[in-house]
Amino acid sequence: MRHGCRVPQLGKPADQRKALLRALATELLRHGQITTTKARAKAVRAEVDRMITLAKDGSLAARRRALGYIYDKGLVHALFAEAQERYKNRNGGYTRVVRTLSRRGDNAEMAIIELV
Repeated sequence: MRHGCRVPQLGKPADQRKALLRALATELLRHGQITTTKARAKAVRAEVDRMITLAKDGSLAARRRALGYIYDKGLVHALFAEAQERYKNRNGGYTRVVRTLSRRGDNAEMAIIELV
């Protein structure tokens, strides 16, 4: 039973799920928008919001936590350089999930997740 368990399982073991979310978060921060399934988009939304919140903090400890999560070191430095100006008036909700057409092969619900 999964009473009280709020983590979306995504049909994967824990190590694969964490690697998938790290990869999706890295690509979303790199490109600004990605297309994926709706469940994955909703799961990665929390991770990206957490990374942008760390970037708004800007401390050395926050930078090291972000470097431990995001795969690209240069991307972390760019995020910390621009996040304070870009999101200074926003208290969370840094991403937007927009539903699109279902995937042709298996009819999975697809979505576009983008940075606001």
